[in-house]
Amino acid sequence: MILCIETATGVCSVALCHEGSVLALLEETEGRSHAARLTPLISQVLKSACVDISGLDAIAVSKGPGSYTGLRIGVSVAKGLAYALKKPLIAIGTLEAMSYGLLQKEDSSVVSGDYLCPMIDARRMEVFNAVFDTDHNVIRGVSADIIDENSFSDLTGHHRLFFFGDGADKCSLVIQNANAVFVKGFMTSASFLAKPGQEAWEQRRFEDVAYFEPYYLKEFIATVPRNQLSTNRKQGA
Repeated sequence: MILCIETATGVCSVALCHEGSVLALLEETEGRSHAARLTPLISQVLKSACVDISGLDAIAVSKGPGSYTGLRIGVSVAKGLAYALKKPLIAIGTLEAMSYGLLQKEDSSVVSGDYLCPMIDARRMEVFNAVFDTDHNVIRGVSADIIDENSFSDLTGHHRLFFFGDGADKCSLVIQNANAVFVKGFMTSASFLAKPGQEAWEQRRFEDVAYFEPYYLKEFIATVPRNQLSTNRKQGA
């Protein structure tokens, strides 16, 4: 019995999974309210499945890359639960989990030989991305790339390449290739952690709760709102 947590993007999602199958799932997509909503969602998921928190065998969390704040909140809660319950902590790469999610979609037209490119929006034309085959083997590792018309041309020349996630829409405007397939409306979900989380459990791939940190990929850069900049300039004048 694994509690799965996904907060790497604007979606706040919690799933209770048993042997790779989802027993209960709750998610919120309106705004970035992870700090306020994550722990209530966990309580509601456990209650809906009639499972006591003590009955959990492990905690799985989406480790990134993604939103700095979202990852920090999700990983902090997952570590706190794992420590308090004395249960193993499982960390799954967000892009890897997304690739599992696309293959789980009933309307997916992916076939053997296709490649999968999950994308998470970074800023401007930059996205966090990776490329997998349909057996979840890594074709191209996780990276942060600025996308232009030549991006992924070495792959689309020989394979259909499915782009999906909240970073894919803007890339569809510049990547023009017959083998580039853009999946609309794909969102991250804790349910996508079910299968890779079960595999990690079976292989005993656990994290050190004391030292584990999210995979931010890029350093956090704090920004100041424009109205605050204007105020600061006036005060300094």
